[in-house]
Amino acid sequence: MERIYGLLGRKLGHSFSVPIHTALGNESYALYELEPESLGDFLRREDIGGLNVTIPYKRDVMAFCAELDDTAREIGSVNTLVRRADGTLKGYNTDVYGLRYMASRAGVSFSDKKVVIFGSGGASLTAQYAAKTAGAREVVVISRGGVDNYENLSRHSDAEILMNATPVGMYPHTGEMPADPARFPQCIGVLELVYNPRRTAFLLRAEALGISCADGLSMLVAQAKAAEELFFDKEIDASENKRILRLLRQTTQNIVLIGMPGSGKTTIGAALARLTDRPVIDLDEEIVKTAGCSIPELFAKNGEPYFRELERETARVWGRQSGLILTTGGGIVKDERNYASLKQNGRIYQIERDLSLLAREGRPLSANADLEKMRLERAPLYERFRDAAIINNTTQEDAAKRIWDDFCEHADETKPEGKQ
Repeated sequence: MERIYGLLGRKLGHSFSVPIHTALGNESYALYELEPESLGDFLRREDIGGLNVTIPYKRDVMAFCAELDDTAREIGSVNTLVRRADGTLKGYNTDVYGLRYMASRAGVSFSDKKVVIFGSGGASLTAQYAAKTAGAREVVVISRGGVDNYENLSRHSDAEILMNATPVGMYPHTGEMPADPARFPQCIGVLELVYNPRRTAFLLRAEALGISCADGLSMLVAQAKAAEELFFDKEIDASENKRILRLLRQTTQNIVLIGMPGSGKTTIGAALARLTDRPVIDLDEEIVKTAGCSIPELFAKNGEPYFRELERETARVWGRQSGLILTTGGGIVKDERNYASLKQNGRIYQIERDLSLLAREGRPLSANADLEKMRLERAPLYERFRDAAIINNTTQEDAAKRIWDDFCEHADETKPEGKQ
């Protein structure tokens, strides 16, 4: 009998699990979306070889297990099921291994620390167990209706490590966070179990405060490796965690191009598309589609403020997607809110070019402008947004190659990059 392997959950459109397990050699791994009433019949299938389990079934599947490993039993949550030789299912929790791996990569230690965990569901149970067994001094769980809740967070302002074990900030509802890390002045570590987007609002805020932090993708990769070992009763080298994480980062992150009007963002974006086989989304073109007229016409009819509103919404919509090349208008940096939209899933490149070579045609703000004055005004804004600067002084192919080389080099970082 051919065995099936995959991820079991209710809504899985955001999942990265298939490419991770495929990279680990499991070509048959698939997604299984089920409504609660179908759970029992599915788990009685005799062809199940092994499953990962996610929201909302990490506790529900326990009733179908003939045995639980010690960790799953103590936590009260199962994320991995394995069909044994006698036909029964055994439940494991490999999320603990993944969470410990994530924390270690960020240099975050739980030992003798006060830990505040947002959320009380299955992911929270794992976070609590990981913190307690690693020697946390105190573990506090924040829930909407519990004794410790979002209305009395000040009681725990001395927290040293924060963990988000809720779906708050997860794609497609990006831009939200369970609490502002700035409310915890002694905080030295922020761990985000959400992995899509790479940088939630929670993490972006931690970065801005200079706090060591990590997103949930490293946890997802590491627990997947541990699950594969259980599925096939084999040992996988720990170096696979880093290899696959780097591969996922390179595949899912956006490449974002910013810079002065006429600096070559569009042509370099097209060259990058040819080089990487990624789709290009030109935010100005998307604005034109929305407005139903050209940008010069839009400026003439409605003025710059209206254009900037459309630009902000367009950046918000496309910035939360993955694996794209995003080319932007020259003034996108004028609104600080666009930074989070572009940075959440992207590495941002400023394209620099000599002012005398900048194209002006079709650009209402630069057609008759003092470009030197514009450059001086925008220079600190570009510097604020960018991760790297690329001088466009040869060919677009050369610039695209230098961007791609840099992007691949920085595909995986110990913690999300930020402006600190």
